[in-house]
Amino acid sequence: MRHVLAELYRRDRVLTLAGWVFVALLAGMLLAASTDHRQVLGVNVWIKPIKFAASIAIYMWTLAWLMADARAPDWCKALIRWGVIVAMLVEIACIAGQSLRGVASHFNNRAPLDSAVFAAMGLAIVINTLFELMLFVLFLRRHPALPPAYVLGIRLGLAGALLSAAIGGVMLVNGGHTVGAMDGGPGLWLVNWSTQAGDLRVAHAMGLHALQILPITGYVLGRISNRRTSLAGTAAFALVYGAAGCWLYWQAALGHPLTSLWPLW
Repeated sequence: MRHVLAELYRRDRVLTLAGWVFVALLAGMLLAASTDHRQVLGVNVWIKPIKFAASIAIYMWTLAWLMADARAPDWCKALIRWGVIVAMLVEIACIAGQSLRGVASHFNNRAPLDSAVFAAMGLAIVINTLFELMLFVLFLRRHPALPPAYVLGIRLGLAGALLSAAIGGVMLVNGGHTVGAMDGGPGLWLVNWSTQAGDLRVAHAMGLHALQILPITGYVLGRISNRRTSLAGTAAFALVYGAAGCWLYWQAALGHPLTSLWPLW
């Protein structure tokens, strides 16, 4: 683990340190959750910022790893790096600020301030998505020094993250993440995915974390098998992963909860 963290720091010091900033915010939010028992939509008011802080920390470290392999001039990398950091700081500030006020951050237009905060969050996500798109375009270039399966995994992972942003747009049009019920009903522990109706956040999360899962898959397969086998294996895994995400999205859009798809629950 120490070796991985040292390698992250070597690859992109700024993004690695930004990841640690979000870890520190996560620790503070966990402390707040242990003493602040207010609820929003049926869960502790700090659960949402906790989930976002953890997810953003992972995202920062993922970009730190990938940035070193992107073929681009320094100014382009700096633009992506700082653009993403600023966008994510705005995002977490809006979410944590609303939690501090004891109100919902997402899809909350009850007052002018709430609408302004939600709009700022939306703008931050749009900006972040544009920088993700820039990184995706950079990785469409040839990278002869990298294992082909690893490059394929990066491309597909970034594509998955971009599709996840599109699902976020669907949530916006829907006016919430739940289909067939109001947001805030009974949900699974911690993630709070609805157990009574469809929840678009399931497919959204799969798309987001394709950015970690698919590059790792390509990297591992590239290390243990030849070029053709590793490329085929990465593509096959991505196809199954993507099909599962599409199926989960379709079931949620029909109003079916995740628990109805898993008999053991």
